[in-house]
Amino acid sequence: MDPAKVLVRYVDGRIVKGYTLNFFPNKDQFYLQSLDISEGQEPLKIMVKDLKAVFFVRDFTGNPDYRERRKFVEADRPQGRKIEVVFKDGEQMVGATMGYDRSRLGFFIVPVDMQGNNDRVYVVQSAIDIVRFI
Repeated sequence: MDPAKVLVRYVDGRIVKGYTLNFFPNKDQFYLQSLDISEGQEPLKIMVKDLKAVFFVRDFTGNPDYRERRKFVEADRPQGRKIEVVFKDGEQMVGATMGYDRSRLGFFIVPVDMQGNNDRVYVVQSAIDIVRFI
């Protein structure tokens, strides 16, 4: 299994970029080899309860000038249910999910705009204010 490129966003606003080999949606922790850590140093232990979301990204820099589409259009045929999430900090995310369950720690969303930098996002339930199926 290849390491996944992730951007970890904490509920307090901190962001850590790096690679993980052991992220599983049913686990409450995982390890991250941060880009800020020298090779040979131990990976960071990440507790999911402290996070807002885990962004599985195409690259670590992205395109700051790109404006991500936040609405479905007629031609979109997403797998799963269309969903809108509003985080406690006010950020909105729109996409599709195959496994939303309030009782779980979190769930994956595939963003509506597949041209953006995020392949998928693991949203942590405790960081959400509103979930709405659209």
